[in-house]
Amino acid sequence: MKRIALFPGSFDPFTKGHEDIVLRGLSLFDEIIVAVGYNSGKSQRYFKIDFMLERIRQTFENQPAISVITYSELTAELAKREGARFLLRGLRNTTDFEYENSIAQINRKLNAELESVFLITSPNLAAISSSIIREVHRYGGDVSDLLPYRLE
Repeated sequence: MKRIALFPGSFDPFTKGHEDIVLRGLSLFDEIIVAVGYNSGKSQRYFKIDFMLERIRQTFENQPAISVITYSELTAELAKREGARFLLRGLRNTTDFEYENSIAQINRKLNAELESVFLITSPNLAAISSSIIREVHRYGGDVSDLLPYRLE
């Protein structure tokens, strides 16, 4: 059976840390679906979703085992629909673990066949967060070394 992992997130923006988790996940899974979700907890995206989808697709254009989709439903339901038995997540610190652990428990309750797999962020990328990138970019700072694509 094909080992398909879903890598869900709002990815506003998709960072080098996200890219690292996906690329490292390729050694564990046959296919990884990067799922860009509409987060109901966030009223408005900083980067338009179509722009981000295009940039993520460009990032992985030479990786046929990686696909990129959007979704606006429960992650556990999306996983069922896509045939994904794994959720791939990255952890930068203990705060991430606490948050991701709670989500993993609920996803497992909603879909008993869904396993969450956590990869520890590479040390050189652990300080990168989408919220910090948005703030630096908003005030004209250079974020090019934090992203796996160009913003232009």
